Amino acid sequence: MLRVNAGRSSAYCDGHSRRNFVQIGVAGMASLGLPQILAARAQAEGQGPKKHDTSVILLWLDGGPGHMDTYDMKPEAPAVYRGIWKPIPTNVPGMEVTELFPLQAKIADKFSVVRSLHHDNGDHFAAGHWMLTGRGEGVSGANTKGKYPFFGSIATKVTGARQPGMPAHVAVPYGMSIGLRPGYFGGNYLGVQHNAFETEGDPNAENYQVQNVGLSQGLTLDRLSDRRTLLTSIDGLRREADASGMFAAMDKFDRTAFDMVTGARTRDAFDLSKEDSKTRELYGRHSWGQSTLLARRLVEAGTTFVSCHFGGWDHHWDLKSGYENYLPKIDQLVYALITDLSDRGILDRVLVVLCGEFSRTPRMNDGGNGGPPLSKGTPGRDHWGNSMSCFMAGGGIQGGRLIGSTDRLGEAPKEHPLRPGDIHHTIFNVLGVDPSQHFLDHSGRPVVAVDHGAVIGELF
Repeated sequence: MLRVNAGRSSAYCDGHSRRNFVQIGVAGMASLGLPQILAARAQAEGQGPKKHDTSVILLWLDGGPGHMDTYDMKPEAPAVYRGIWKPIPTNVPGMEVTELFPLQAKIADKFSVVRSLHHDNGDHFAAGHWMLTGRGEGVSGANTKGKYPFFGSIATKVTGARQPGMPAHVAVPYGMSIGLRPGYFGGNYLGVQHNAFETEGDPNAENYQVQNVGLSQGLTLDRLSDRRTLLTSIDGLRREADASGMFAAMDKFDRTAFDMVTGARTRDAFDLSKEDSKTRELYGRHSWGQSTLLARRLVEAGTTFVSCHFGGWDHHWDLKSGYENYLPKIDQLVYALITDLSDRGILDRVLVVLCGEFSRTPRMNDGGNGGPPLSKGTPGRDHWGNSMSCFMAGGGIQGGRLIGSTDRLGEAPKEHPLRPGDIHHTIFNVLGVDPSQHFLDHSGRPVVAVDHGAVIGELF
């Protein structure tokens, strides 16, 4: 069975919920499913500029990682600001990272950090909407419904996949923002067909398989081919009578859907068992590491946009134990991904972005969270959207650069303040997507893809 699962939520106005299933069987390929999804997605393939061969991997740290404990440390600030860990030098003079990132310190010449990003909102939902859609108005913890599409959905609506038969937009293991699935990773008014293709499951599990791509038990490729041939024959008379060309067009999308199940490229891309043990160990034998390795396999095979969901970053208290668990994993998988892409000669065509919805307060709290100091463990940091960092590498971006800066306490941008739209412009530039394109919202009003900002030229 080929199953496309797009998350659990309420129904759209057309009666179809975000959780849609496509079954390949006697009637499966004639019902609403992957061919129609691909048809709608392909509408915009000819709208963009010249064809690019670039892709994006977004490493999404859901909950918000603190800039003061990762890429923008302030060792000269008072102790309550500078935090628990010390900075260490990298292989780029004057560029430092946390001591929990020793591997990244070796390859800082291959990545850059935007240190002056801000959207000034400390609400998880508004902040997530800002970072993932480029807008924040009208969204909050009291009203969490998304109002605009994920920028990755916009991009892949325009570009399609880089290779035939591959899904253009994939989420590993799912698209989720602040507990909402797909949340602000959804296509919104672009349509459910522009939600990510979700792999689900734990890529680190033994005998892991992506259930969304595969044949139902007892259905062989030969039998599937026979069924497809039968359906084609049944529809023959309608095709001959169709003056609009719809059936001729649908043939193309049926072939693409068929290729996703039967094509060696697609099957191999989702099959982590094809990787040697040394490479799997390089990324880390944990869910986050293997998710990142799967993302590399997908973009290498022709997927345009892959997001990896890494949750649990809302550290209001006991920051020490949380980060000493999480940051080494991030260090390992980032080092592995950048090194692997570089060794394979494809780093220049794969943009890697790492961020969350906001940062954490520069000033640490007392670790009590309303109770006695340290009653919740070590101090933590609260919500902060006034200054944050964004890691970017590959895709033609130059490494070893620090873009912008924050003030001495890390509370606000000091030089070259940037907003989410600047990040989105830069990503669209790498993908060859025109950010001035308009798309119709639910009311039929044209809405521009990105409504503020510009390409961050210093990165190139």
